[in-house]
Amino acid sequence: MAAVRIEFTIEPFVDGRPGPHVLAAIGAVEESGVVVDVGPFSSIVDVTAEAVATTVSRLLDAALAHGATGVTLRIERALEDDA
Repeated sequence: MAAVRIEFTIEPFVDGRPGPHVLAAIGAVEESGVVVDVGPFSSIVDVTAEAVATTVSRLLDAALAHGATGVTLRIERALEDDA
């Protein structure tokens, strides 16, 4: 199964003080058993290719339900080793 990296930023963004819209989205994603790496400007989670749609849906639903004004996503499939 290929790994996919989802990087996301949730607005409004306040450096060092994630609001309920950010915390709810992180919690919703982590309920599926993955760990979100929360960075200073964006957060990252690695999932299987099969879990991408569900993960993004959970993230968006929770963020928007808790006051997010915008969500920026970057989704990148990991290159598989040929070795």
